[in-house]
Amino acid sequence: MSKPKILILGGGYGGIMSAVRLQKELGSDEAEVTLVNKHNYHYQTTWLHENAAGTLHHDKTRIMIDNIIDMNKINFVQDTVVELKKDEKRVILENQELTYDYLVIALGSDPETFGIQGLKENAFSIRSINSVRKIREHIEYAFARYNNENQPDDLITIVVGGAGFTGIEFVGELADRVPELCREYDIPREKVRIVNIEAAPTVLPGFDEELVEYAINNLERRGIEFLVNTPIKECNTDGVVLANGEEIKAATIVWTGGVRGNHLVEEAGFETMRGRVKVDKDLRMPGFEYIFVAGDCALIIDEEANRPYPPTAQIAIQQSYTVARNIKALMHGGKLEEFKPDIKGTVASLGKGEAIGKVGNKKLFGATASAMKKVIDNRYLFLLGGVPMVIKKGKLKLF
Repeated sequence: MSKPKILILGGGYGGIMSAVRLQKELGSDEAEVTLVNKHNYHYQTTWLHENAAGTLHHDKTRIMIDNIIDMNKINFVQDTVVELKKDEKRVILENQELTYDYLVIALGSDPETFGIQGLKENAFSIRSINSVRKIREHIEYAFARYNNENQPDDLITIVVGGAGFTGIEFVGELADRVPELCREYDIPREKVRIVNIEAAPTVLPGFDEELVEYAINNLERRGIEFLVNTPIKECNTDGVVLANGEEIKAATIVWTGGVRGNHLVEEAGFETMRGRVKVDKDLRMPGFEYIFVAGDCALIIDEEANRPYPPTAQIAIQQSYTVARNIKALMHGGKLEEFKPDIKGTVASLGKGEAIGKVGNKKLFGATASAMKKVIDNRYLFLLGGVPMVIKKGKLKLF
């Protein structure tokens, strides 16, 4: 009798941790497990804002997949998913086709542009190792050009669209990095503009007001400008046009204003909301008992708040445990468990040694919150590869 085939699509938090958990849950002869990922490495999405600003090298953020999974237990295929054939149990890759008995869709997200004209074509986004490397190099080149091109102000103006977690964490890193760039390229710091634009009435919408006030005061003191309740109408090669008609000229525009589920899920004919599937309580695709969805592609409703949980790394990691156990239960005729998010807390970095957060009912500010952020990061590395992974890739200096 042939072994069942388990196919995992995507090596982000939900995908790589599903592979790690299946590796632990299943015996070596129980199933044929295959992980498909575009790159031969996994990267920590929650660190990309540091790479984009240039405060952390991108090699610190990526982890080779063969350092995470046991290649004797899990087949790794480095390829790009092109199409999901849901009714045929087939997945089309750029270079081959794969079949499966059980499928885990963890393909991550696409940027949500909200129909803003020119955004996709003219703005950078914090999405991958390659995208953030491009942002860092672009900013450095713009600063290098400043004193050689009649000092145009737009070269040293950076617009960040969106003041959610990624936007705030990115401008926090820029607040640290820009003074270094100014010293390197002989530019007065007061000449540089970093403008964070948010359509909602406040930054970090939905976050605790006291923590938000601390973040704004901290970042404004370090030179960040905020324009809230100010939608962007258009993005072009010269900068952005706001809804009120004001133009901000900028050589660097970075969009952090939201994500939607991977377009391949919608194109496969599954019912989605902004590209995300409202999964059953056991994380299965409605109507498809052999397909599980994790990470950014999964939509889960917070029944108390009557709104979807945000697609965070914390939730994706927790989902992987449920996915692995439920696949094993399906294979052996066992009972499937419901997924219930356990939100332990939320911490947002504001740059070196600064952060805000809430863990349980306790609010954290400054250095304490920053230390907690590093603890959270190190905990994920421990779950991924134990103490050796923490030593190799962790942020061990907490203060």
